[in-house]
Parts: sequence; C-alpha cells; structure tokens
Amino acid sequence: MIELDGSHGEGGGALVRVALALSCITGKPFIVEKIRANRQEPGLKAQHLCAINALKEICSAQTTEVAFGSETLEFNPGKIKSGKYQFDISTAGSIALFLQAVLLPCLFASRKIILTIKGGTCGEWQAPVEYLQNILLPQLQRFAEKLEIKLLKRGYYPKGEGVVIVEVTPKFNLEKVSLEEIAKRVKPYQLTQRGNLISIRGISHASFSLEPAKVAERQAEAVKSFLKKYAVPIIIQPVYQETASDGSGITLWAEFAEGKESDDVHPFFVGADALGKRGKRAEEVGKEAAEELIHLIDAGRGVDRHLADQLIPFMALLPGSEIESAEEITSHTFTNIKIAEKFLPVKFRVEGKKITSVSQPP
Repeated sequence: MIELDGSHGEGGGALVRVALALSCITGKPFIVEKIRANRQEPGLKAQHLCAINALKEICSAQTTEVAFGSETLEFNPGKIKSGKYQFDISTAGSIALFLQAVLLPCLFASRKIILTIKGGTCGEWQAPVEYLQNILLPQLQRFAEKLEIKLLKRGYYPKGEGVVIVEVTPKFNLEKVSLEEIAKRVKPYQLTQRGNLISIRGISHASFSLEPAKVAERQAEAVKSFLKKYAVPIIIQPVYQETASDGSGITLWAEFAEGKESDDVHPFFVGADALGKRGKRAEEVGKEAAEELIHLIDAGRGVDRHLADQLIPFMALLPGSEIESAEEITSHTFTNIKIAEKFLPVKFRVEGKKITSVSQPP
C-alpha cells in the first residue's frame, strides 16, 4: 500500500488526481491523508468525488467511504473495463480536472471507451476544454488508435451544465502488454526545441445572450491586434452557444514546426487562455490571452506550464523523455513528479526549466 501525504508540495487536488490515474494503470493501491490540506476548504470536492466514483466503475476499484470534504481516501484499483459511461460532476465542477484522473486509465483499456461528462468546460484555476483538444491531445495520440474530445455544450460558472464526449480507442491493452513493453514501443517526449512559429489559432466563445454586444468578435479582434507582429496566419473563430450561466472566454494556441507545414508526428503547441467576467471588457479578455501567448512565444523554447504539469505521468511511462518549460516550473509539476516516482520505477531530473525522466530499477 503506497502511503501519500495530501499536504505535500502545493497540497491541492492534483496529488489525488495523479495518484488515482497511476494507481489504475499500475494496479498499486494507495492511501492518502490530509487531502487538500493547504486549501481554504480542505478535503474532496465535487470533481474529485466524481473522478473517484468514475474509476470505481471504469477500473472496478474499491475505496473507503468518501463524501464531500473527506480528507482521507484508500483506493484499491481493479481491471480497466471498456464501454460507455456517463458522469455528472454537478454545477461547474471542472471537466478538465476530472479527466486528469480518468483519461490515463482509459488509454489502456481492452477496447473502446466513450465517456459523456457533464460539468464546467472552463473556469479559474483549470484548463479549458479547448486547451485539452488542441494542446494536450496531440501529445497523447502516441498512446491511442483514436483519441477525441467533442465539446457539445459549454458550461460556465456557476451553473456549469456543459457536456463533453471523450472517445478513446486504445493502442495498448494492459492485460496483454506490460508498461515496460509500452515504454520500449513508444517514442519518449522530446519537447525542448520548437522550430518555427507557423500559425496561431483560437476559439473565442460566449453565451448567446452576449451576441448582440459582439463579445466573441471583440475578444478575437483584440487578440489579432496584439499578435499581428508575428506575420503568420492568425485564425480566431468566434462562437456562441446557449448556456446555463452567461460567460465568455478565449483559448489560443501557437503551432511550431521544423518546416512551414504542420507536423503531426512531432506536434509542438503552446497555449494561453483568458476568461470574461462581469465588468471586464471583451477587449481586456483578448488582451490578457494575447499577452500570455506573446510571453510564451517570445521565450523561444519549451512548453507552457499547464502542459508541463499534465505530461508528467506520461513522461513517467516513457523514461528518456525530456521537456523544457517556457515558464517557471510550478508547484503542481513538482507534486506530480513526486507522485509519479511513488508509482513507477522512474526518477525525474529537474535542471532549471528542463525536466527529464530517467528509468530506475524496480
């Protein structure tokens, strides 16, 4: 039984999410105490509970009884099962954070898995769904025959009620192929040198109620005015949807390649986003996202901090992986590293903004 201290590092929910994911694919049970001890409201929240209950279904896991606010969890995983599943996080609980726990096990099921998830599609302290679609997923395709996230309905804070469908056709079945064999068959990550900036794309989104004020278009135009200096195609799509709560936001991604065309074999994207709120002009939302992307582009090397956070469990599966962050490495990343080292025979070397995974004897 692996024992974890939930107050370690940044002491948030990432520790629980990464532990859940790695427990399911390694078959190693764990107990975690002092969950989210460093937060104003400690203990499990809605998206953690939904992830735990989801993995009880998908991975036949056994757990101690948990509820909202629980600060201790014992988790014992079983076999990963294919099939169709539906989960409701409730209100605007983050779909992206839910998937941090659930997506990794789905990549190693025996057959196709389809998840229908209801919750929040964007919000503070979380990646928007468009970030997962356009920045994270290209890096995970090496583990799947097919990996797709469809956004059917947006869910803004506080009501949420967004709907996302995740479809995974695994390339590897853990009942037939060991993690050691997968590490030999899949290329490690090498995300340091970017190549040339070839395009900037984005989605500027808002509720239908904000269409008369042209909020999505104004966010997009503000972005273009700041980014036109790069002399590459800039394509920002304004979209409106009926939503349970009013809201807006924008997600941007810059693509790099060695040549002038997209590279599906060695994809390299960095992403930025910003949220609208009452009293915040659409132009300010666009400016905020643009300035974040400019900072990342002008860094000249490396991935954004969110991708560095989220790739750690996958780097642990592929020793010899090396990434560089364009920004300071976050406490989330260091926490994820410590958890990955608990579950897998790997050590991480951090030198400045460069992170390398190194195989260790089991």
